[in-house]
Amino acid sequence: MSAPKQTKHELIPLHEKLSEQEKEKLFSELNVNFKDMPKIFRNDTAVAEMDVKAGDIIRITRKSATAKETVFFRGVVDA
Repeated sequence: MSAPKQTKHELIPLHEKLSEQEKEKLFSELNVNFKDMPKIFRNDTAVAEMDVKAGDIIRITRKSATAKETVFFRGVVDA
């Protein structure tokens, strides 16, 4: 997993790029593929400074009032 370059604003959740091994494990465990994933544009301000390319998967960890934190995944696409 690449080191996240995080936007400093408290409302921006943590964005991390998955390694190829983590990506394959996610697809296998959830029985999905890239086309099934919600998308995020490569030039989105939350990931623009990260070393991402189309086809990468981003893990987004958000704070949650009820679950402490919630994890979401997005597939990177070109704008």
